[in-house]
Order: sequence, then structure tokens, then C-alpha cells
Amino acid sequence: MNSRKIFLSLTLGFAAGVMAQTADGGLSPQIISEIQKSHKMCAGSRALANAMASNSIDNLAQNHANAGELDTYFSVETPKQSITDQQSSGRCWMFSGFNVLRSNFAQRTDSLTVELSHGYLFFWDQLEKANLFLQGVIDTAKKPMDDQRVQFFFKNPINDGGTFCGVADLVDKYGLVPKSVMPETYSSDNTSRMARLISSKLREFGLQLRQMVSDGKKPAAITAEKTKMLGTVYRMLAMTIGEPPAEFVYAFKDKKGRAVGEAKKYTPMTFRNEVVGNEPVNGTFIMAMNDPRREYYKTYEVEYDRHTYDGHNWKYINLPMEDIERMAVASLKDGRKMYSSYDVGKMLDRKRGYADTENYDYGSLFGTTFGMDKAQRISTFDSGSTHAMTLTAVDIDAEGKPVKWKVENSWGASWGQNGCLIMTDRWIREYMFRLVVDKKYVPADILKMNEQKPVMVMPEDPLFLPDE
Repeated sequence: MNSRKIFLSLTLGFAAGVMAQTADGGLSPQIISEIQKSHKMCAGSRALANAMASNSIDNLAQNHANAGELDTYFSVETPKQSITDQQSSGRCWMFSGFNVLRSNFAQRTDSLTVELSHGYLFFWDQLEKANLFLQGVIDTAKKPMDDQRVQFFFKNPINDGGTFCGVADLVDKYGLVPKSVMPETYSSDNTSRMARLISSKLREFGLQLRQMVSDGKKPAAITAEKTKMLGTVYRMLAMTIGEPPAEFVYAFKDKKGRAVGEAKKYTPMTFRNEVVGNEPVNGTFIMAMNDPRREYYKTYEVEYDRHTYDGHNWKYINLPMEDIERMAVASLKDGRKMYSSYDVGKMLDRKRGYADTENYDYGSLFGTTFGMDKAQRISTFDSGSTHAMTLTAVDIDAEGKPVKWKVENSWGASWGQNGCLIMTDRWIREYMFRLVVDKKYVPADILKMNEQKPVMVMPEDPLFLPDE
């Protein structure tokens, strides 16, 4: 057979294969032809295609008119503090939470500073998450493996993420230690390998617990086996993060780094009381969220939250952005920083540390539009809370309206605006989701609404992914 016949044979065979494999709704040759006809490359389109072949999309879509020098003045700004770095970990929620605690401590003591150990609280966070998985597996053991709740646990047995609710629960239960007493390790800064290994072991343990339930073992025997399994996880965490200290000696320092007074012996709980006071952190704040899909001025609770067995389920009140911003301004005017979270990757100019809805014009670049609103983006998993940062400043215009905001980030002091991110108010309204604010800055009517019986919501919701 000559080459021309071979080519025709292969072509006809391919066409027949396409026809045979294309069901209703598939990409038939006719549909592909219509799609290709709609893509007519004019000279301008070819130039853009050539540019995109060798350049960053963001560089090409950057709005030059919005790329001028940043206005870094803020009419309301809380005192600056050292910028932290979460390295290659998903612990932004803990870094932001600690920023708030140490800022409150500095404000209360006036002259003292403190650096807190993220590794210490992360150890207990990981152990509690392991317990959540194992106990969740026991409680759902009679359901099939393809049940949605069973898959919820096995899909992600352990992770780095969380919210300020976790910081409050962990601090009240385990206390705090200084960073100098339990410094970071390679695995606390770079969590992925440790998390994969512990997750694999937990899944193995989960199957064993399901079998014990299936075999009709007594609850006491199952609990004893779970405790042994947690002993293995404890050992893995102690070897990678370090074992938490039971007591230590420490002297507080002033803002110039000089020791103040005699060094004292502390336990994690007595040190916690020195830093945050004797009252529980939990109960001093509310979490407000902006979710335009759901009814405003209602309280919601996330079922099977991270703290289902150890602490308090994640509870929040859903509010319009206007209410959230009013509380934020009141807190900042009193010098109090706040935990907050965002879809930080959207419209973010990383080089300048600047977030604005007008930073990039992707629509013009691709000859289309990106028209979903905030509710639609959440519903379709296109947007949600991805990163927690510490709200530290706001700039208010002559009419009393916010123009721009600033947060302390946890990506190191050399990132963005000396470790901070400046965000326009129009960006905040589109991509901010959570704010944790002290109750003293919350209006009485909202405080009352926050106490209503919560509506239970499912943890698979796109807006309830933990901040990382």
C-alpha cells in the first residue's frame, strides 16, 4: 500500500473513531468545525497570541493606568509590630491570630513585647485534628466508604488550615509558650511531607477502626485502640515539630529587646495568663462573615468543624459589608488589630503588595468578560476564603467612608509593602470574607443576633475551607 493510501486509511479511520465515540452532548466534528470558525485570528489576535506564548498573563493584562505610585498614608493606623513568616506552611490563621494577641499584649503592657511559638500550638492543633479524624471515622463506621461524610474524613485526614476559633480554643486549652522556648523546625516551616505521612498512617488506622466497629468490638476497646493510635501520631509530631515543654524559664523584654525584671518559671498556662489575661479568649469576640448567598443577620454553625470534639464548633453571624466595615473601623480607631481573611490571590499585584479590582484587565486581553458577582463566585467554587491576615489600618475620606485598608501579612518582612498588603475598599467588598472583632466594638443589636440559635451548615461548602 502506497503512502497516500495509508494516509487516507488513517484519516478515515480516525474520523470513524470520532463519530463512534461521540455521544449526544459530545464534541462532534460538526461542533468542532463551528468552534474553529468562531476563532478567527486577525492580525491583533495573532500578536496577542505571540505575546502570551512567551510572557506572563498578569504582565500583559496589567492595567497601566492603575500601576502608579501607591498612596501609603492611612488616617487610622495601629502601632507597627514585627512581621512574621509562615514559610511553606498553611498556618496563616495562627500567625494572624498571634499577631492580634501580641498586639493586645503590647497595648496592655505599654512597653513589653513577646514572640510566641507557632510550633507549640501547631503541635496540639495537629494532634487534635488527628483525633477529629479517628473519632469521626468511628462515629461514621457503619456508613459505606462512598458515603459523603466518610469521604469527607478520609479525603483530608489532617491539614494546616484553620480559623481564629481554633486559636482561641487551643490557647485556652493548652496555653502559650515563647518562640525562644519552642522554635520552628524544618517540618513546622515545611509541612507537606510530614502531613502526607501522618495522613497515610491515619487512613490506615481509620480502616482498622471501621473493621473493629464492623466486628462488634465494645466501645471501650475501640477507644483504647484509638488512644494507642494517637500515641503513634504524637511520636511522629514530637520527632518533626518537637515535644511541647511542660515548664520553662523566661524573662519578658521591652521594645528594645532588653530583659525586664527577673526570669520566672512558667507553665504554658501561666505564661498564657501573663500574655492574654486570666479570662478565656473564647467568648470575647464574634466572627462576622460576608456571604451574599445566605440571609443576613442570621447566625450559622459549621457541622463537623475542626473543633467538634475538642472545643467549639465554628459559629458566625452573616452580615453585609457595611456592618463589617463599621465594626472594623471602630476597632482600629481604638488601636486594636483584627483577624481577617480574604481570597487573596484575586487581582493581587504581588510585586507592589497591592490588591485592587482594577489591577488587571483579563477581559480585554481575551476578548471576553468575567461577569460573576460575589455570590456566584462562591457558589461555583470560583472564590472563597483562602488566606488570613491581620487588619491593621484604614484610610477614611472626608465623608467618613473607607478608601483603602492595610493588613499585616505572614509572608516575611521583604514581601509587598514591608510585609504588609494595601487593599482598596472596592477590592475588600468583593474578596473579604471573615472578620473577628472584640465584642466591645459590636453594636448591641448585632450582639443579640449573634446569640440566636444557629442554622447548621455543611463543612463541604466552598466558603468553609480553612484559612491557609
